[in-house]
Amino acid sequence: MNTKLKTFAAVLALGAAISSPAYAADPESCKKVRIAEIVGWTDIQVTTGATSVVLEALGYEPESSQLSVPVTYASMKNNDIDVFLGNWMPSMTADVKAYFDEKSVENIGTNLEGAGYGLVVPQYVADAGVKSLTDIGAHKDKFGAKIYGIEAGNDGNRIIGEMIANPANKLEGFELVESSEAGMLTAAEQAIKNNEWIAFLAWTPHPIIGEMKIHYLDGMGDSGFGAATVYTNARAGYTAECPNAGKFLSNLKFTLAMEGAMMDKVLKDGADPKETAKAWLKANPDTVKPWLDGVTTFDGGDAAAAVDAALKG
Repeated sequence: MNTKLKTFAAVLALGAAISSPAYAADPESCKKVRIAEIVGWTDIQVTTGATSVVLEALGYEPESSQLSVPVTYASMKNNDIDVFLGNWMPSMTADVKAYFDEKSVENIGTNLEGAGYGLVVPQYVADAGVKSLTDIGAHKDKFGAKIYGIEAGNDGNRIIGEMIANPANKLEGFELVESSEAGMLTAAEQAIKNNEWIAFLAWTPHPIIGEMKIHYLDGMGDSGFGAATVYTNARAGYTAECPNAGKFLSNLKFTLAMEGAMMDKVLKDGADPKETAKAWLKANPDTVKPWLDGVTTFDGGDAAAAVDAALKG
């Protein structure tokens, strides 16, 4: 081939490369990302919101569904949900063990460390001598024979129910009050305001609980209450089917301060979780950089540029 023909061929090749569309990082079936939220879990609402904002910037179509914990895992097993950002461990061990054992659900990353979860009383109640689980039963009348949890199906409620049923804890005649995060917080705030005795389920990060003067009860044994780590779970095979989205989701890392700041807006001001997350990410753009390591847009483009443009828009 002479020089002119070589040059012409090179121009044609370059033109074809420029005009060809970018190859998709994931197949079309991966464009919709189905995410589970738990009804009333504000921390998972804001982390799901932040995740959805970035997925949209990358060209995906995130779709969140509010479910209970049992339905979330059954849905991942049935391929109706792709991912869940709220696997609190070790308290959820009994809820997830069967799914991990049969390999219908996979753990694809740690998204939060340094969290806490457990049964608490106001500090003035602890100062009066109630510092462990078995101390509650000795003051049945002062507690109104009630322990406050959150929504039905929650792992914390299950643990409290098991504690009440165990004769060793001396909680015979106590009732688990199931309502919601908001309902539990209202009961706790009202009791503390009136200097009344109350035992309730608490966790961090949480902007409202974080401001309360409370005492985490001792004597939790191997219940799962105590220090907590939160994991990202996905249905079996998801990261193989959708490697780009899977890589992004496995990269997700949050902090107590980040979640607390976003939750504060939602709980105290009634702000929308997703819009709150977008505003926080816009003010803290460096947070997203490690999430995009090894990730492209859905059509194979520059992920960092796409997210930067979306947050500035």
